[in-house]
Amino acid sequence: MAERKFTGKHALAVFVGAFSVIIAVNLLLAYSAVKTFPGLEVKNSYVASQEFNDRLQEQRALGWEVRAETTGGLLILYITDEDGSPVQVAELQAVVGRATHVRDDFSPDFTFDGTAYATPATLGEGNWNIRLVAHDSEGAEFSQRVPLYVKG
Repeated sequence: MAERKFTGKHALAVFVGAFSVIIAVNLLLAYSAVKTFPGLEVKNSYVASQEFNDRLQEQRALGWEVRAETTGGLLILYITDEDGSPVQVAELQAVVGRATHVRDDFSPDFTFDGTAYATPATLGEGNWNIRLVAHDSEGAEFSQRVPLYVKG
């Protein structure tokens, strides 16, 4: 049997094949990244950056801490002040969802029971984010992303 030689055509085929795979994977990843991007966070990032320090100072003055947990089919938010006492906010808005896509996002309707805010929610296993915006009785805004890990 005659021995086959590795020619320039073979080298070209290997080179083109390898780079075709690399380019195809890059295009697939770029498509996936753009497809799952939820959109802009703010309309004008310059204006938002100019207001950031004022909003941060206002939020820190409230002294609130937020903690989230799931138990018994409920999603529970604990909002406490500097003394650890429960805070009853004037307005509470939240969006619960995954960090990687918006497919599972929902806006729960929390009710205050005197110690915490609760809403019925069945969250799948894994990492979740609660994007919270609350206002006190004087209109001061508190916004925070609260990470929540749900065990399986």
